[in-house]
Amino acid sequence: MADFSVRVSNVTKQYGDFVAVGDLSFDVPTGSIYGILGPNGAGKTTTLRMLNDILKPDTGKIELLDGLAPGSEAAKRIGYLPEERGLYPKMKVAEVLRFLGELRGLGRKQAAKQASSWLERLKISDWRDNKVQDLSKGMQQKVQFAAALIHDPEVLILDEPWSGLDPINASVLKETVLAQKEAGRTILFSTHLMEQAEQICDYVCIIAQGRKAVEGKLADLKQEASMDDAIKLRFTEAKDEERIQSGSLADEYFSSAEATSEGLVLKLKSGKSSPELLSALIEGEYGISSFERMEPTLHQIFVDRVGAQADNLVAPRSGRREGGDA
Repeated sequence: MADFSVRVSNVTKQYGDFVAVGDLSFDVPTGSIYGILGPNGAGKTTTLRMLNDILKPDTGKIELLDGLAPGSEAAKRIGYLPEERGLYPKMKVAEVLRFLGELRGLGRKQAAKQASSWLERLKISDWRDNKVQDLSKGMQQKVQFAAALIHDPEVLILDEPWSGLDPINASVLKETVLAQKEAGRTILFSTHLMEQAEQICDYVCIIAQGRKAVEGKLADLKQEASMDDAIKLRFTEAKDEERIQSGSLADEYFSSAEATSEGLVLKLKSGKSSPELLSALIEGEYGISSFERMEPTLHQIFVDRVGAQADNLVAPRSGRREGGDA
C-alpha cells in the first residue's frame, strides 16, 4: 500500500490572468481524513475537479493511488461527491442509485444490492420508491453520497459534503465518513465549515486565493499554535475557583478569568508564565484537577494564518463563485 493516496505537486490552474490555483502542493496519507479548507472562492473546487480529471492543470503533477494520473483508470477506484449535485429528478431513488452503480462498473444485481445497503445505512430506505424530486435537499444529498460510495472506492473525494445540511443529516454523514476511515479508505474533502473539519480531520491544508497558507497534521498545528498566555483550569472544589478569582493571585498573575463549561480560563499578565502560576497554586494548596494551556480552534488558526482573507468565510472573490471555475 502506498504511503500517499493523493499527491499534488506544484499545480497551477489559470483562466487568463486569474489564478484559480497557484503552485499548490500537498500529500494525502493513505487511510487518513484530509481537509482542504478555505473560504468560498479559495480554489477548493477547482483543485478537486483537477483530481477527478474534470479540469486539467496548466502546470504541475497529480498522482493518485499507485502513481496513476487522473483519468479513467483512477476513476474506477475513486468516489466523488461534487459540490453541484447531479441526480436525475424524475427517476426513483433506488433506480438512480442502481443506474449510477452500473456506470461505475457494477453488475445489475450487485448495483441493486449495494443501492439497498446504502439506502438503509443512510436511513432513507423508506424513500427508495419515491422520485428524487420528492426528497428534501438533505435526503437528496444522502442519495448523492450513496452514489459516491456504491462501488466501494479506495479514495473518497467530497466537495462541501455538509453544505446546507441540518444537524441530524450532517451527523449521519459524519458517522459514515468516520466508518469509511475505519474500513481503511482515504477521505479527502473540501469545506469552509471549520467546526466540521476540526471534528474529523487528521490533516488539513488551508488555502486562500488559490495558494496554500498552511498544511500539516491537525494535532501538530494546534499544538504549535497553543496559546502560552491562556490557561484552562479545573479545581476539585468550587471554593478554590472562587478563591483564585478574588485572592492575591489574581492581581499578580492574570488579567482576566472566565468561567466556561470546560473550566476556568485565565489570561496571564505580560511577563508571567504558566509554570510560575502552577507553582503558586500548589504553594497556595489549591485543589487542581487539571491545568493546561488553551488549544486554539481550527477557526482561530485559520484566522491567524490567513488574516484578512478570513474575514468572511463565505464571500466570493473577484466576482467568481467557488461552484464555478474558481
